[in-house]
Amino acid sequence: MTRLRNGWVLPASIVMALFLGLLPLPEVVQPLRPYWLALVIAYWVIEEPDKVGLGVAFVAGVAADLLYGGLLGEQALRLVILTFILQRFRARLRFFPMSQQALAIGGLLLNDRIVSAAVHLALGEPTLPWSYWWAPLLGMALWPLLFVLLDALRLGKRSKKK
Repeated sequence: MTRLRNGWVLPASIVMALFLGLLPLPEVVQPLRPYWLALVIAYWVIEEPDKVGLGVAFVAGVAADLLYGGLLGEQALRLVILTFILQRFRARLRFFPMSQQALAIGGLLLNDRIVSAAVHLALGEPTLPWSYWWAPLLGMALWPLLFVLLDALRLGKRSKKK
């Protein structure tokens, strides 16, 4: 197994995902905003399960709740559920081809929308419009790029010995 070479990448990627969620977008593309934090947490749960687990997912979710001003604990719950499912199937998912991994991540992001809708319904809060259900597809499409980027940052440059 490879060790985490660049220790700054994990916290920096989570902070960057939080900030990407704060970026203002035009109303037309707002429903397509991928759930960056879930994608980044998913990467770290798959690649560094000893460092990122339910605790990190919960803390990141509470931080997102505080930053985004939503229901306190909603994103924490959503991320903990996502992390739990990923931990359960990590051994298989890690060795899937990238296309199948992206499909699995898309399914997890769709499950995340269902959990969000259920929480809003249970609390009598307004639910998101149907256009927001397209975001898991964009997250699924972005997964291979995000995976390769974070992998390159995590592992650093490999020097060739002659």
